[in-house]
Amino acid sequence: MYIDSHCHLDRLKLDEFDNQLDAVVDKASQAKVDKLLCVSVKLADFPAMAAQTAKYPNVYLTCGAHPLNQEDAVEEQELYQLAQDNRVVAIGETGLDYFYAPETKALQLDSFVKHVSVARKLKKPLIIHTRDAQKDTLDILNGEKAADVGGILHCFTETWDMAKQAIDLGFYISFSGIVTFKNASALREVAKQVPDDRILIETDAPYLAPVPYRGKQNQPAYVVEVAKHLASIRGQSVEQIAEITSNNFNRLFNLA
Repeated sequence: MYIDSHCHLDRLKLDEFDNQLDAVVDKASQAKVDKLLCVSVKLADFPAMAAQTAKYPNVYLTCGAHPLNQEDAVEEQELYQLAQDNRVVAIGETGLDYFYAPETKALQLDSFVKHVSVARKLKKPLIIHTRDAQKDTLDILNGEKAADVGGILHCFTETWDMAKQAIDLGFYISFSGIVTFKNASALREVAKQVPDDRILIETDAPYLAPVPYRGKQNQPAYVVEVAKHLASIRGQSVEQIAEITSNNFNRLFNLA
């Protein structure tokens, strides 16, 4: 069985699935993807996301505000209250993105610190987005004691040095469909080095569909293609990747 450790079910264009989220979850199940982590990107959208996914016992939630959604400062108390929902297993997605929005750096930093604070208060892991912000990301993880809760550096595209430092802080490294892209040779070298007990797989659906679906809307069922590619480059079987990544996910979130 596989686990999609990062997807955005509330962002899917459901017209491709007869306007039914059931069809998305069913297709994932048919592909032997038995757990999905639906990741929050806006606090204002969290209640609707929770309601939309409420009937699926295999869909877990996070609560947070993506670093590219920083029109206004994050209210820490609002995040704290929403994240107490019993389906929320992690805080985020949070982090820093200086590639797309360097102009909101101050807001991103403030938001990131607040997310780590809430994660530590609630004893829930963090879901981290980082792009072109290696030093600041690691400085906050260290300075705000994020190692107390750990978490995931999702859709990882950075260097092995950053991955190693995050792993040393108790974080997991998650690979998306990007690892299947032709121009991602450097990332594949990083993927070879991540220890078995620190690697995860994800889709980031509806974004970043893996080869051979690149250019199409991504969906949780396609996480199997990420597993196949990792198996090939790491010299492991796809069954091993499925077992390793599922065990890691379940251990991180204390799930049976």
